Amino acid sequence: MKQSQQTTLRAAVTLVGTGVHSGDEVKMILHPAEANHGIAFLRTGLAGGLDRLIDARHLAVTATELCTVIGDRDTGAVATIEHLMAALSGLGIDNVLVEIDGPEVPILDGSSAPFIDAIDQVGVAVQSATRRYLKVLKPVRITQGKAFAELLPNDRAFRLDVEIDFPTPVIGRQRKVVDLSPSVFRREISRARTFGFMRDVEKLWSAGFALGASLENTVAIGDDGVMNPEGLRYSDEFVRHKLLDAVGDLSLAGLPLLGTYRSYCGGHRMNFSVLEALFSNRSNYAIVDAVPRREPAYADLGSVAASVLSPEMH
Repeated sequence: MKQSQQTTLRAAVTLVGTGVHSGDEVKMILHPAEANHGIAFLRTGLAGGLDRLIDARHLAVTATELCTVIGDRDTGAVATIEHLMAALSGLGIDNVLVEIDGPEVPILDGSSAPFIDAIDQVGVAVQSATRRYLKVLKPVRITQGKAFAELLPNDRAFRLDVEIDFPTPVIGRQRKVVDLSPSVFRREISRARTFGFMRDVEKLWSAGFALGASLENTVAIGDDGVMNPEGLRYSDEFVRHKLLDAVGDLSLAGLPLLGTYRSYCGGHRMNFSVLEALFSNRSNYAIVDAVPRREPAYADLGSVAASVLSPEMH
């Protein structure tokens, strides 16, 4: 049931597109990486010909206002990483080096589907190293007004229970619950696009955001409905995209999660904050190794055996 070995890509694959906020064209290459490498971004094209390596971890997050940003804007950062991170996490890919020559991951069609298509072009390689999981041991919860986000123990899966509530009949109140797996991610989540309100566009433009947004990569919501001629991909595409964002943001834990994530009216900031809360106390979590099922006595363990690691490892 749980993936027992680490994975990477069989070969490198290149994507080219525009940043949704910067409006700049960017080239990105997904490279295979060795076992225990994790996901890291190699930011190239910096002043002076410098490169910067940024681990895709919650400790590297520097902004969450409209998207998730890792790294320092002055010395090299990468923005809008969540849709790519969701694709890698959703497909169960552990080790990739993301080489990128601009400040923002290309938005492409506004979902994770183009990243999955690129990964499918080269395929996934299973590695010999055992996969490790981050197991939630104690509930952690954050609140902001009526909104909340929490992580709860769940020995068997990574479950996401995401609910949104917008004061417009175009969206309204929507809820989606899934146990994450590659097949579920592909079918239920991956094609859900980012969305925004037309009334906010001019404010975003004046603030230097959404310069690359269009009906090709964003579900645009007007006063009377969805502006995109093709309509929605799912009847509840809005909550599915929020769920997609949560998969990407929570992958910044650095290891796949064993636990249940619940949120109400959440977003990038709350997804990040609940990881901060989880890592604030070493007793909140354990790092466990997935091991192949060897004999019936392992059945009740769900193919997971605890490994002893130093308290500093998050």
